[in-house]
Amino acid sequence: MPGIIVGFDGSDHSQRALEWAAREAGLRRAPLTVLTVHQAAVGGWTGTPLVYPVGDGSTAQEARELAQRETDKVIAGIAGRHPVEVTVRAVDGVPGEVLLHAADSAELLVVGSRGAGGLARALMGSVSTYVTHHAKCPVVVIPDDGRP
Repeated sequence: MPGIIVGFDGSDHSQRALEWAAREAGLRRAPLTVLTVHQAAVGGWTGTPLVYPVGDGSTAQEARELAQRETDKVIAGIAGRHPVEVTVRAVDGVPGEVLLHAADSAELLVVGSRGAGGLARALMGSVSTYVTHHAKCPVVVIPDDGRP
């Protein structure tokens, strides 16, 4: 996807990343893709994602609707200063992998940082750490305290 990709999961840190990415997309006159990922379970032996269907797809749809509402608010706040072409998508998968795949041809990938300490990061992993080590494009990590 060309333009700027931002990961959004509904948390405060991803909200700050969305706000920063929307302003940056406006300044660059680049399209913005807001990507929310319904977390898939990962197989312990293979490390591959195991997506369990929820029947009607409502979980991914609810995540997309939340991301759309939040994106609409952010865009409305900057609309006069920085017009932005925005696409909101929700997919199933492992967040780091999905973001990397989406950012293959992107100008920039933006994610928030939860600010987890060393032990928490080791136990649950860190999307921001993962994408900064593996992305083919520049990555901006918005710190937990909101500093750009």
